[in-house]
Amino acid sequence: MSDIDELPGPADAGPLNLRPATVAPADLTLLEVNARYMRKETFDRLVANVRRDGALTSTPLVWNDEVSGRMVVLSGNHRIMAAREAGLEQVSVIVVDQPLTRARQVALQLSHNAIEGEDDPATLKHLYDELDDVDWRAYSGLDDKQLDLLAQVDLEGLSEANLDFATVQLVFLPHELDAARGSFEEARRIVQADVRWLAGYAEYETTLDALATAHGAHNVGNVATALGLILQVFERHLGELRDGVWFDPESGESIGAAGRLVPVETIIETRSMPADAAAVLTRAVNKLVAAGEVPADQRWRALELLAADYLAGA
Repeated sequence: MSDIDELPGPADAGPLNLRPATVAPADLTLLEVNARYMRKETFDRLVANVRRDGALTSTPLVWNDEVSGRMVVLSGNHRIMAAREAGLEQVSVIVVDQPLTRARQVALQLSHNAIEGEDDPATLKHLYDELDDVDWRAYSGLDDKQLDLLAQVDLEGLSEANLDFATVQLVFLPHELDAARGSFEEARRIVQADVRWLAGYAEYETTLDALATAHGAHNVGNVATALGLILQVFERHLGELRDGVWFDPESGESIGAAGRLVPVETIIETRSMPADAAAVLTRAVNKLVAAGEVPADQRWRALELLAADYLAGA
């Protein structure tokens, strides 16, 4: 016998009197205080699943309170709300048909929320991989973080390191996506790295601190918006990426191999310029190319030539 079996129970902890029933979701009373919460995107997925199934595929627990005449949902409040949202006229429930103390109501509610099994990651991933349709994967309610797929990937050179990983998902609005993608791509190109990065936990904490600062400074609650603000700061400090990376400020000489390519924006500290100024530069570059002083496939050398002439005149 386990220690749990030996513990004495409350005086009203006898067997429950249960019966199945079919009821209208609108006739049920939801809990006023519910410890279980659900994010909007998760609730929207639940509503979509219920609408597709035309029924609840897991059964809520309802208490028949004969004193008040109410049918109180002890477990499954979000499922009942989703059923209402999906337009279901009837749902199947399990009804507790006996008086319950407030303590036992709360205990039933908390036990249904807290006592649950655990998934075997390998089996879960295997089953998830069988879903070759993106709609069914969305229906499952699982994501890569829950499946811990990243930790299952064997990265070359790290297979013996036994490292722990954390997955961060960012969502951008359409008008923000191009700018964010450009900033990430530029950062990747500057450090000449692959698209997969590995950072220490110290950098992870620094990133969280930066997001928290952006949250507080601009009073925003969305992580992607906060990251967008950080990227704007990054854009304003592009020139700082050159110092100590490929340029020695003291000697004015390049660092590393002479043939190394570096981003032009780390020199002029911007990715864009006024159209009239760009037109002047374009005419100068075209003239140098036409005169054969600059190779057509290396138009950037025009900037080097113009800068060298300017320095020589100085």
